[in-house]
Amino acid sequence: MDKVLIDTDVILDLFFDRKPFSEYSAQVIRLCESGKLIGFVTPVIYSNVYYLLRQTARHSKVIEKLKQLLMITDVLLMDKEVVSNALNSGFKDFEDSLQNFSAIKNGEIDVILTRNVKDFRKSEISVLTPESYIKSIIASR
Repeated sequence: MDKVLIDTDVILDLFFDRKPFSEYSAQVIRLCESGKLIGFVTPVIYSNVYYLLRQTARHSKVIEKLKQLLMITDVLLMDKEVVSNALNSGFKDFEDSLQNFSAIKNGEIDVILTRNVKDFRKSEISVLTPESYIKSIIASR
């Protein structure tokens, strides 16, 4: 069973129902719900998602959505080592660098799922869009 880091944009595609991307994001989340995939997020992802959802919804509604997400995903740890690695990595996007090094430190993440594949060019972990990931699962059946 794959263990994946689900990036902020994937979560936002689902919550904001951004077509056509939300279809694949929803499939990823359904795989997590059914136990066929182990999904991870980071504290930074929670913070970013909260901030962006809060622009369009009440605090209580946003918190409820995040609680639902927490029930079906696990949270990766971030510490000084992760931040230091991110700061010294050469990644162009600091947030993505934090996600990447949090996944690396975990040591069990197989794939980072994001629509911003180019921002993870320097990652030693496989990086796929949700669409590519879902299509690869279907093709391997």
